[in-house]
Amino acid sequence: MKCKRCGERAEIQLRSHNAAFCRSCFVLYFQRQVERAIHKQRMFTPQDRILVAVSGGKDSLALWDVLLTLGYQTEGVYLALGIGDYSEQSQHKAEAFARQRGASLRVVELSEDAVAVPVAAQFTNRVPCAACGMMKRHFFDRAALEGGFSVLATGHNLDDEAARLLGNVLHWQTEYLARQTPVLEPSHPKFVRKVRPLYRLGELESAAYAFFRGIDYVIDECPNSVGATQLHYKDTLNRLEATMPGTKLNFVQEFLRSAQPAFAAANDSPPQTCAECGMPSFTPVCAFCRLLQEVKRKQERSVA
Repeated sequence: MKCKRCGERAEIQLRSHNAAFCRSCFVLYFQRQVERAIHKQRMFTPQDRILVAVSGGKDSLALWDVLLTLGYQTEGVYLALGIGDYSEQSQHKAEAFARQRGASLRVVELSEDAVAVPVAAQFTNRVPCAACGMMKRHFFDRAALEGGFSVLATGHNLDDEAARLLGNVLHWQTEYLARQTPVLEPSHPKFVRKVRPLYRLGELESAAYAFFRGIDYVIDECPNSVGATQLHYKDTLNRLEATMPGTKLNFVQEFLRSAQPAFAAANDSPPQTCAECGMPSFTPVCAFCRLLQEVKRKQERSVA
């Protein structure tokens, strides 16, 4: 099998694109795909200051590596979620990456400002992933605002986007479908533009890029993700992809082209300001503050 670009021996095959690449050509392909997404979707310019949400995993570190290589002004932010050894290892990988590349990384200790994810799940009977996602959104938004960044970039890849889309369609979550786009423009003065430059690149491509670039990342899945609904959606989509290569990309691209604008037009209600923390919210008190209040009430009740 030969590289599609240079004709040398290929090291990776992408069935969804009917192409194969050698190591150096694949790295170039990956970087160009990210750059193309940035320009096509008008995500940001070299003048923007970009906050990159990093988890220590392959996707976020691969994204940060590409943006640094392309010369964008970036800074990373890592949230210490309090998930035991997993969080410690993830933080170590993110910090090591930043040191090696001379990049700046902000570390937010979640337990200092809120409550660790396992504790939130325990006292609210929520699925850990739900509490985790809520906290991430709140602290990423706050870090971007306080740091004066104009853009918040996350490492959501094609597999993430396709699984999220499948779940939203199965349950007809029209509000979420309206906001499922690679670029989410700020709808409140305290929001910044949110972008997902890897939305056309799958997990295999991110993992290969990280391997070829020598990026050391956390390989293990988060222990709280066992049984998560997203994993079931990903498994279903992977089986479809195995028999019909390109299914995920077509699913996401056709939604963005044909359906998302209609959902967005029907759901144009601007967010309010949370009465507790002052951050944007679609209810008088945001979901994050309601979570903290519930945890506090139940902790006090358990002590009593």
